[in-house]
Amino acid sequence: MLKKVLFILFLFSNCIIWGQNAKNDSTLYYHEISKDRTLSLNERIEHSKKAVEISSSQGIDTLQLKTSRYLAYLYLMKRDYDSVRIWNHANLKLAEKLDDSSSIAMTSYYLGYYHRATMSNDSAYFYYYKASKLFNSLNDLRNEGEVLYNMANIQFDEKDYLGAESNAIKSLRLIQSLPKTENNLDTLWSIFNLLGIISDQQDLYDQAIEYYEEGMTYSSQIEDHLLYDLHSFSNIALIYKEQKNYEEALKIYDRLLQNKEELMEDPGNYATILSEFAAVKYYSGNYKNENISSLFGQAYHLADSLNEGLSIMWVSLYASEYYLEEHKKDSALIYANRAFNLGKETNSNDVILRSLLLKSQLEDEDKAKSYLRDYITLSDSLQVRERATRNKFARIAYETDNLKERNKQIARERMYLLIFSGALMLTFLLIYVIVNQRNKNKELQFVQKQQKANEEIYNLMLSQQDKIDEARVLEKKRISQELHDGVLGRLFGTRLTLDSLNMMSNEEAIETRGKYIHSLKEIEEDIRKVSHELNTDFVAGSGYFDIIKTLVETQTEAYGLKFELYNDSSIDWDDVSNKTKIHIYRIVQESLQNIYKHAQATKVEISFKAKKDVICLEISDDGLGFDVEKSRKGIGLKNMTSRVKEIDGEFHVESQPGAGTTLTILTPI
Repeated sequence: MLKKVLFILFLFSNCIIWGQNAKNDSTLYYHEISKDRTLSLNERIEHSKKAVEISSSQGIDTLQLKTSRYLAYLYLMKRDYDSVRIWNHANLKLAEKLDDSSSIAMTSYYLGYYHRATMSNDSAYFYYYKASKLFNSLNDLRNEGEVLYNMANIQFDEKDYLGAESNAIKSLRLIQSLPKTENNLDTLWSIFNLLGIISDQQDLYDQAIEYYEEGMTYSSQIEDHLLYDLHSFSNIALIYKEQKNYEEALKIYDRLLQNKEELMEDPGNYATILSEFAAVKYYSGNYKNENISSLFGQAYHLADSLNEGLSIMWVSLYASEYYLEEHKKDSALIYANRAFNLGKETNSNDVILRSLLLKSQLEDEDKAKSYLRDYITLSDSLQVRERATRNKFARIAYETDNLKERNKQIARERMYLLIFSGALMLTFLLIYVIVNQRNKNKELQFVQKQQKANEEIYNLMLSQQDKIDEARVLEKKRISQELHDGVLGRLFGTRLTLDSLNMMSNEEAIETRGKYIHSLKEIEEDIRKVSHELNTDFVAGSGYFDIIKTLVETQTEAYGLKFELYNDSSIDWDDVSNKTKIHIYRIVQESLQNIYKHAQATKVEISFKAKKDVICLEISDDGLGFDVEKSRKGIGLKNMTSRVKEIDGEFHVESQPGAGTTLTILTPI
């Protein structure tokens, strides 16, 4: 039967383990399917959501974090930014709970990307900075370099050129230390391109060109690098335009436009290049206006057909500047208004400023003054903002580090508080144990002293009882002797005298004497009987049982118990040693106390029986009973066992929960 039960338990445990493994397998199955790039993005998201759902039901945090992180990445690919925000904030909490630095870093990276996409540059910079520090601690050079590059882009947008340049160079050094994979080469080209734009904004034109050319040394190592080169050359051409080196700029644009097919892969950018080419042609002064107007028209219509706001904005700005120079104010104003409106929609302050300046030159006097005031106001506010921005990102970094240190400090304080609290609790516990142990020791000492005093009192009682019994015996013997030797002797003499008088022949005298003689015989027998009874100690030994009876009556009355007490008259307590009687007394006393404290009994039965020179003491109650095996170590039972051993006896306990308890003590007389 036992083997069968064990076998069933084995199968059940295997089923549980199999079920758990099956869930793990299904989680990993859907997770792996979600990585299949042959599926649509929506299908991959659905599979990933199933993996997250199953892992969540299992309650395995590490598996849940793994699957939900990938789901957040897929939402990022889909540009579902609301889902990106929701999932990444949940993932960040779970990663912090698990103290998973790698997951915290990646989740912070994704949150930075989300805020960057939603134009919240301060929040984006905060999460990017947090991620950069974690990637640095993990020695993840690739991701640290990417995050620093993104931080530099944010700083550039906010016109913190020095900060942007510093982070771009840090990023450059990290990525340059990595193997020259296409992904790393792409990042290196992007960093040099950003450095070139930063230098251009600071009017460091030669340095900007150097950065662009350095970037192309990396992009040239990419298998399909034409678009990289076209983009770099376009930026270099703009620098030549700003330097008014129109001849060099036109050479580059001619080379760029020979790759129209490749440029049309990004038609919006192609439209912008066309408008820049038209502007350079105009400023060079070597081309007819009809051709230039045609180029602007082509560029605008292409951008407008694409509904490419950024391209339309820049094409409109270049066209407005061109038509203003040509004194075609109506056309110039149309393009200026279009550039201005798009600049406001996209928060492009550079375009807004240039558009306001154009409108101030194209509108009537009152409106022109208004636009000029707007231009000055915006320009001044931007300058103030730029000055504030220079310290803003340093402040974000400082506050982030300070927050991190504060969190560490709080963690340390919590740890110290926990240790202190633990030590304090341990101290209180030790004090409690010590005080409690001392109280128990005092109580035990008191009990021992009380027992010793009780034993002394009992011994004194026994000694006193012995003296009383001895005096009583002596007195009975004295009375018996006096009756026997005195009264009986005299009566015997009288009887003999009467016998002698009975020899008389007088019938009446004989009858009278006979009566007296018969009466004297009766008196003699009565006296002899009294003498015999006085000489027999019929209460010998009865004093000890009286002590036991007094104990039982007193204790049961105090405890509210009914009792039955039986004593075998064949037991001669005088033959029992005082040591045995003391231990029997204590056993009865201890039993009554235990019954009162633990048994919840209503009645107790105590009997003394003699069996072949052995006293059998049996104590029974109708209480709750107990499991004998589990209660062998109780102090009461230990004390009784110890006392029985002291008198070379045997001790037996019979009890069951709900069936009362019976103690049996066998001790030799």
